[in-house]
Amino acid sequence: MTDYQLYTLPNGIRIMYKYTPSAVTHCCLLINAGSRDELDNQEGLAHFIEHLLFKETERRNTNQILNRLELVGADLNAYTTKEYTCIHASLLNPYLERTIDLFEDIVFHSTFPEDEVEKERGVIQDEIASYLDQPEEAIQDDFEELLFKAHPIGKNILGTTETVGALNRDDMQRFVGANYNTDEIVFAVSGDYTFKKVIKLADKYFGSITANHTKKNRLIPPANAGGKHIIHKPISQTHCIIGNQAYSSSHKNKTGLLLLNNLLGGMGMSNRLNLEIREKHGIAYTIESNYTPLTDTGIFSVYFGTDAEKIDKAARLVHKELKKLREQTLGTLQLHQAKQKFIGQIALAEENRMSLIISMAKSLIDFNYVDTLPQLFEKINNVTAEQILAISNEIFDDSKLITLLFEPK
Repeated sequence: MTDYQLYTLPNGIRIMYKYTPSAVTHCCLLINAGSRDELDNQEGLAHFIEHLLFKETERRNTNQILNRLELVGADLNAYTTKEYTCIHASLLNPYLERTIDLFEDIVFHSTFPEDEVEKERGVIQDEIASYLDQPEEAIQDDFEELLFKAHPIGKNILGTTETVGALNRDDMQRFVGANYNTDEIVFAVSGDYTFKKVIKLADKYFGSITANHTKKNRLIPPANAGGKHIIHKPISQTHCIIGNQAYSSSHKNKTGLLLLNNLLGGMGMSNRLNLEIREKHGIAYTIESNYTPLTDTGIFSVYFGTDAEKIDKAARLVHKELKKLREQTLGTLQLHQAKQKFIGQIALAEENRMSLIISMAKSLIDFNYVDTLPQLFEKINNVTAEQILAISNEIFDDSKLITLLFEPK
């Protein structure tokens, strides 16, 4: 996982390389800038910029950008989160220089032309409408808005039709200048090269970028209060999400909550929520829990959808499982099995090389290091049943849990 090499360019951009004996290369450019860095009434700006990076630069038009890698069979894409913007590509090994050249061009030389801004504005507003038509997606966004109140972390990454409608080219250029800091950018490569070659190419294209070390001013969100909220929508099922603010990515209890979340409603069919609510009672097709750590907070939630007449029973069963974890210490065998399952899933996930290289780049930005697999497994194995009990009582505290329901009109 962490058999990698690292080099820092004079401007602060870090180059991470992981040797992989394969004909296919995966690489990403990760920027520590996301939706939480937007100003008031600019929701959706970071995501809007991500779209426009593919539209026009000082040297290329839209077709030249899109065809630069696709013509050689490579895959180019990007995404925006609350804290990051990521551009990534998968390609055959001979095309690494072509890819680095394109990454440098679209990230540092995009021109945000007015005609492309207007075209993409409509595309994003359609994307927003599409998400609103998917209650399982929309409920997560509405839940996070309740969880973080008026804080930027609670704002929808896509923005709203109104905020996206008001954004302009000047907003985009100011955001890039304030947030695309060179010392908070990592270019990561997983492929079959010499490290010397990767550094030579990275220096050729990224080395001349002007250093930008602007200090971010991210505010820690206030604690949330519990409560129940109901929104009526033109849908056929009732959708429910229950959750709380959780630990940050640097918190000592992060590993414990990751393990606890996996036991409760994580990957696979054998988690507690799935066995109780789907397999035993047959009252929900999808039920899952999720924990997302951020730099200074985290998000824990349980989501399920079911028929309106079954929602109360399903919610009671969820709370029953949470109560068990608050009141009953895990037995030695239960904890061992939970650890073995989680460790196995992490080891298998390493086979997804693109996800792995992005995860390593994030770790480098957040912590300035990347855990080896043995180090990560050791952290998991060091979690005790007493820690799981204490975490459960803190995160699953009934007085702090927020419940959001989407009910059919």
